[in-house]
Amino acid sequence: MNAHLTARTLMWCLHALVVGLLVLVVVRAVQPGSVHPALITVLAAVFAGCYFAGAVLLQRRDVTGRHYGWLVLLCLCWTALLVVTPDALYLAFPLYFLQLHLLPAWPAIGAVVLTAAAAVVSFTAHNGGFTLAAALGPALGAAVAIAVTLGYRTLHRENQRRQRLIDELTATRVELASVEHAAGVAAERERLAREIHDTLAQGFSSIQLLLRAAQRLDATDAAGAGETAVSAASSGSGLSVADIAAKRGEYLELARQSAADNLAEARRLVAALAPPVLSTSTLPDALNRLCDNSTGHDGLAATMRQDGAAAPVPTAYDVALLRVAQSAVGNVLQHAGASRLELTLRYRPDRMELVVSDNGVGFDAGAVTSNPAPADPEHGGFGLRAMTSRLRELGGTLAVQSNPGSGTTLRAWLPLPPVAPTDAPAQAAPTAAPTAPNHSAPNHTAPNHTAPNRAAPNSAAPNSAAPKHAAPEGMSP
Repeated sequence: MNAHLTARTLMWCLHALVVGLLVLVVVRAVQPGSVHPALITVLAAVFAGCYFAGAVLLQRRDVTGRHYGWLVLLCLCWTALLVVTPDALYLAFPLYFLQLHLLPAWPAIGAVVLTAAAAVVSFTAHNGGFTLAAALGPALGAAVAIAVTLGYRTLHRENQRRQRLIDELTATRVELASVEHAAGVAAERERLAREIHDTLAQGFSSIQLLLRAAQRLDATDAAGAGETAVSAASSGSGLSVADIAAKRGEYLELARQSAADNLAEARRLVAALAPPVLSTSTLPDALNRLCDNSTGHDGLAATMRQDGAAAPVPTAYDVALLRVAQSAVGNVLQHAGASRLELTLRYRPDRMELVVSDNGVGFDAGAVTSNPAPADPEHGGFGLRAMTSRLRELGGTLAVQSNPGSGTTLRAWLPLPPVAPTDAPAQAAPTAAPTAPNHSAPNHTAPNHTAPNRAAPNSAAPNSAAPKHAAPEGMSP
């Protein structure tokens, strides 16, 4: 862009130079005592007409045969003017630049040399003899024109090389950002996998071993006879029924405590993935804070309205709608030029809706949403694609209604998952252990002793409460 403007500036300077030199030739021709003033004026007018008629061709970047023909015609007009008056040699200087601009390198230099020679010959013929001063002027002008043109071409090539380098660096930076993003996603997945393996997976394994140990004690209790002692032939433990019941209660208490610890660990992982604003407040509070922070930007008045009672939903739903709201409000602040912004959060039994409307300049929503090409940060579309992708992952949709000059309304819709009854799992849990298959084979005795040892740190403060009542307490949200 800068190189193109520089070329146009130089061309306008060349036009001004030609006009000035033609005026000088005509003024000297009409002086008293000059020869053929009328003819000189006519030839100067013809030269000017030929030059400016062909100036339109110079606006085209590609040089064709018409450019060469125009240059030859212009040189013939100048030669005719040169025959009549020696003052025409002043026009040799702009002709140098035209020849160097339109012709290839070596032919251009040859044409400049011939033009300088013609000027020297004309001046010598009109003055009746050759002098060094007559040859020095056209020669120096030709040398300056060649040096300036070659320098300009060198700078132009350097500018193009730097532009290509900038384009390559920009493309490399975009590619590097993409690679770094992919590496960051992979690293985060690996970190989450390690966290889940080292916490939740190990805790579930411990719970499974404790419940299996309790099941084996149930089987031993069922095989016993009376309150005396368990037969050594059936279990080899030599425990009484009361000891078996106490041991079973200890195992169930350890399993309950491990389940509570894993529930707290799962909540910690979820809280680490959620936006910080949602860790201490609800989604409506976060949207209200977003409106408060946006109010006052370029005279914008932002309000938030809640329709329906807030219901407990998965954290991913709150995160998705908050991100959509943040992106939409950011677009309004940057592009809409609006004075009013309204956020509406609706809670329905089967869905959640977020509506963001403004009275800004609007845009052609159909052209943006229907364009399959990658998003261009300069022309928009990336934010809408990101919102749509985020909602689609949860089964939701995004609708945008906007036209230039009529504001914008954005609707985000998320279907809520069915709410499972909370009492059914709590009552079904005690019956799960008796219905599990009996794995009381001798090869399971090793886990029986390992499970209590792995879960022991979780039972620093044992509680004698019944496991049936403790399990729902650990599962409470």
